[in-house]
Amino acid sequence: MLLTPAYAADAPPDPPWEGLTVAGIFGANASGKSNVIDALEYMTSMVRRSFRESEPGGGIERYPFALDPAMADEPSSFVVDVLIDNVRYTYGFALDDVRILEEWMFSYPKKRRRIIFQRRGDEYTYGDHSPEAMRQAEQLTEPNVLFLSVGVRSKQRVLLPVYSWFQDIEWRTSRDIEFRFLSRERWSPEISLDRLTDLLRAADTGIEGAVLVDESEAEYSARVGSQRRRTMEGADPPRRKRLYFQHRGADGTAALSLKEQSTGTQSLYRLARPAFVALDRGTPFVVDEIDSSLHPFLTAQLIRLFRDPATNPRGAQLVFTSHDVSLLGRIQGEEILRRDHIWFTEKDDCGATELFPVSEFKPRRDENRERRYLAGRYGAVPVVNDELFVAALASREDSGDVAENS
Repeated sequence: MLLTPAYAADAPPDPPWEGLTVAGIFGANASGKSNVIDALEYMTSMVRRSFRESEPGGGIERYPFALDPAMADEPSSFVVDVLIDNVRYTYGFALDDVRILEEWMFSYPKKRRRIIFQRRGDEYTYGDHSPEAMRQAEQLTEPNVLFLSVGVRSKQRVLLPVYSWFQDIEWRTSRDIEFRFLSRERWSPEISLDRLTDLLRAADTGIEGAVLVDESEAEYSARVGSQRRRTMEGADPPRRKRLYFQHRGADGTAALSLKEQSTGTQSLYRLARPAFVALDRGTPFVVDEIDSSLHPFLTAQLIRLFRDPATNPRGAQLVFTSHDVSLLGRIQGEEILRRDHIWFTEKDDCGATELFPVSEFKPRRDENRERRYLAGRYGAVPVVNDELFVAALASREDSGDVAENS
């Protein structure tokens, strides 16, 4: 994404990337931080899955603003501006409950706009440089399906850079809370187990090593037999591997599964794997509530991996939400987030979310942003009614006393 730097003086010398590599979104509870993430996740889902999952004439599942009935019939619009291999692209679409109303893709190979395609209802137009074969994909595109999703599957290579950008985003959000055990197929070959173990050891988790163990013969037989009964397929699946971490105990080393680790260790593990993938590929990594179950020191270290050109030479981008205001300050004297890394969300009187950067307040480079945020200088803090809060707590305690005495 084109997260444009606001303060060139804050940037590291001669960074190998053009855009910002970190964006942290802060705000009160229910201020809409996750909505920002959800919008990008919805757009990604439409790009990747609309061709497979949208039935002809089946309409489109979407989530219009629920607090204003007048908005229910208004179209929903989504746009991204991305830089891929030094070429800027703009891609977007607008839709309602029934169909795609508009869709467009432009590129800027020489700083001038070049139309790749434009779609308005059933009408399509193409740029002078767009291949003639793209018109074949037009015939296959249902009204409730994105042309990008269809065109890529019909081998229109001009569309592939933008599609791949969506496909390569790494996610850790509320929709991604179910953990699946490590298997041979899912373990990325570019991420060594030693690399992951080194990170967990450095985080003082008590882990000294890790091993992959094949499932037992009994487990394998039971699973294969169950799959054969369901699918009637003759080929046996590969044997699964389970991950165990080695801890130093009183009588030597003990092996514990991931489920037996602390919540913090599990959170760090789930963050570390996609973070390594994003850093190696130079792709975005989107995290909702990055500080969940993590000490601020560890969150700061993860952010540093994306800030430092030495560990992020390909320009991977970390976009996250957080309640941890200590990330706005310093840890051990070092600034965690630059001024142009910080964004806030705030709801208006009608419940609509506004997203705005701290740079709107023209902060000084050396000002204490953590203190100013807690003092309400940037907004985006909860307005707590002390009397109602105390009254609610008191009434709950009274109810408990009545229940106990009855």
